[in-house]
Amino acid sequence: MNKAELIDAIATESKLTKADSKRALDAFMLVTGKTLKKGEKIILIGFGTFSIAERAARTGRNPQTGKPIKIKAKKVAKFKAGAELAKKVMK
Repeated sequence: MNKAELIDAIATESKLTKADSKRALDAFMLVTGKTLKKGEKIILIGFGTFSIAERAARTGRNPQTGKPIKIKAKKVAKFKAGAELAKKVMK
């Protein structure tokens, strides 16, 4: 499902217009990004938790040459599904 399909599905389920659904989804994505950038978690009971994890610097290999390369440390976004979402996916 791409963003346009998600907006259509949200509009159908919520009885909102597509324009309102797009604004709501855009706002959710903006707020989520800002919150994670501050290092805070977003916990949606039953759905899941968005958080930031730190990946340590490490040595990798260039797949073309096989030579070792240094990979810098970085922060990455994580999502852990909540119990209700996990149950729906398992069905």
